[in-house]
Amino acid sequence: QYFILLIITDGVITDLDQTRTAIVNASKLPMSIIIVGVGGADFDAMEFLDGDNGVLRSSSGEPAVRDIVQFVPFRKFQNSPKEALAQCVLAEVPQQVVNYFSTYKLQPPKNPAAK
Repeated sequence: QYFILLIITDGVITDLDQTRTAIVNASKLPMSIIIVGVGGADFDAMEFLDGDNGVLRSSSGEPAVRDIVQFVPFRKFQNSPKEALAQCVLAEVPQQVVNYFSTYKLQPPKNPAAK
């Protein structure tokens, strides 16, 4: 099983170090985290958590095994078709799933529909 955690927030992170550590620990698990920022808050910290600009590190310096966070500011899509938001929100999930399976040398189920 692979899990996707969807967080919709209208505020900024107040415990960045703890959040970074939690994400680095979660990068070893079969999961992705999607954060959608709504409202006019300053979401720079959320952009930082999205490991697109380099490897996210915990407060102790431990690097994330893989990038599992996708941050999307809703305000960029409020006048766009809903499909544009959906495409951006889900854009990194397929690669994150593949990276998880590759990192742990797991093979996908032979026939997942048969369960």
